[in-house]
Amino acid sequence: MATLATDTPRVFEAGYNHLIGSMPVIASDIVYAGSAVGESGTAGTGRPLVSGDNFAGFCIEKCDNASGAASDLQIKLREVGVVKLAVTNITAASQYGDAIYATDDNVFTTTVGGSRIGH
Repeated sequence: MATLATDTPRVFEAGYNHLIGSMPVIASDIVYAGSAVGESGTAGTGRPLVSGDNFAGFCIEKCDNASGAASDLQIKLREVGVVKLAVTNITAASQYGDAIYATDDNVFTTTVGGSRIGH
């Protein structure tokens, strides 16, 4: 998979809908629904996750700031909960609880590196 170019809503476990947050978006970018969101450097703004970013959550509603300045819009995030993802290197139920990493906003793996997003 590659970085998202369209909305790709994720399936979340029920019960965490009250744990929705937001963060300001970087300038001149689009964050699609379903994107893993990372903090861009030390600016405190969000973007489609880039390997090494601090993971902030999953975008739940497209945030189109393609022609805007930093912080013009807020990314709505699912910050806590369980999400269904396709994860490279998961081959057995015994891997339940293994650390999961993201190398961009739509690529997830158990291989150490990138940004740790959960387990």
